[in-house]
Amino acid sequence: MKYDIIIIGSGPGGYVTGIRASQLGFKVAIVEKESLGGICLNWGCIPTKALLKSAQVYDYLKHVDQYGLKAEAIDKDFDAVIKRSRGVADGMSKGVQFLMKKNKIDVINGFGKIKTGKKVDVTAEDGTVTEYSADNIIIATGARSRELPNLPQDGEKVIGYRKAMTLPKQPKSMIVVGSGAIGVEFAHFYNTMGTEVTIVEYMPNLVPVEDIDISKQFERSVKKSGIKVMTNSSVESVDTSGEGVVATVKTKKGEQKLEADILLSAVGIKSNIENIGLEDVGIIVDRDKILVNDYYQTNIPGYYAIGDVVPGQALAHVASAEGITCVEKLAGLHTEPIDYGNVPGCTYATPEIASVGLTEAKAKEAGYELKVGKFPFSASGKAKAAGTPDGFVKVIFDAKYDEWLGCHMIGAGVTDMIAEAVLGRKLETTGHEVLKTIHPHPTMSEAVMEAVADAYDEVIHL
Repeated sequence: MKYDIIIIGSGPGGYVTGIRASQLGFKVAIVEKESLGGICLNWGCIPTKALLKSAQVYDYLKHVDQYGLKAEAIDKDFDAVIKRSRGVADGMSKGVQFLMKKNKIDVINGFGKIKTGKKVDVTAEDGTVTEYSADNIIIATGARSRELPNLPQDGEKVIGYRKAMTLPKQPKSMIVVGSGAIGVEFAHFYNTMGTEVTIVEYMPNLVPVEDIDISKQFERSVKKSGIKVMTNSSVESVDTSGEGVVATVKTKKGEQKLEADILLSAVGIKSNIENIGLEDVGIIVDRDKILVNDYYQTNIPGYYAIGDVVPGQALAHVASAEGITCVEKLAGLHTEPIDYGNVPGCTYATPEIASVGLTEAKAKEAGYELKVGKFPFSASGKAKAAGTPDGFVKVIFDAKYDEWLGCHMIGAGVTDMIAEAVLGRKLETTGHEVLKTIHPHPTMSEAVMEAVADAYDEVIHL
């Protein structure tokens, strides 16, 4: 069977690309070795949000008296929480199946391997191999949990994110190694459910990619919730011979032994580029990533790559945008390269974190003269009424041209607010224009306008 486009992998890169390609009139097939929707939908972004929602509701119930309410005998059912999360993921995966049918995309189940001459071998579960060909092949095979040599995952005591979602029983204690989004989201979930959690982070701050003010606020909140935090620390080795795990942690003050039932390794991801035929075709790979041009073409014509396997932020929304850009270019549409400096990042622990653009440190490093504004949610009527006054919005502008350089938020629901800053920056908005955009009151979102007002010394509510 000959196709216009074959896509290998059906995560938020692959399946979105497939739909956009089909809309543009291409005949498309997607090869998937496991479940439609990939990791994001089945084992990542989506089911984790379901777990975190259960944790949030449980947390509300524990503090119900703060809202003038009474509730007796509050408890949790760990298995039911896990089951709900799986149900959400399964429902979404069925949604993608529907979208494939609707857009007349052929789904080929099995493991795809590219060959020269724009061909793909697909090995089905029973071991049979079928060859398919296409004018264009797009690699969207994503990534998996990275294993450090000193932290080999056994799937029982030393686990990755995937296992963390389906533990048969709730651990009494857990060590989380790494404090990126995955690490802190799981730390928050298990801590809320009643597990004793310790985060071990190699860098001096938690969520180290964020603005320093965000990191500090987040660390305060995390410690307040009862999570133990060890920064400037690294796990040197683990001993799993006993009941649980004994981790040897190197700190500034020397070595320390930590004991727990389970250790979750959340130290980043590793691209899925092994055994997919890259070497046979001659596609160039550098430092675990497939090298591509602005429109995701590899060094071999007709072969493309998007998502976590190429350089840039390993985020679902980035993979989707890359795939759409790639097939629109193939279709001859006028399309612009992606601006990786305007990609929002979100972390869904409590408090949530959302940010886009430069941090204050990075903006200073780049030589900008800055106007910085901050507005705390403790001064927000909506946040106070909701009982979520922790956190703030921070905005950074170039003092010379009023350009919006960065926006950093921490607090309840900020992941649903960041798009304003992304859109503003896309449209090259100035601080003054944001100030003159009337925001609704009382909302959390007006904190953006107030933070901008603070940057320009016009703040009202501080």
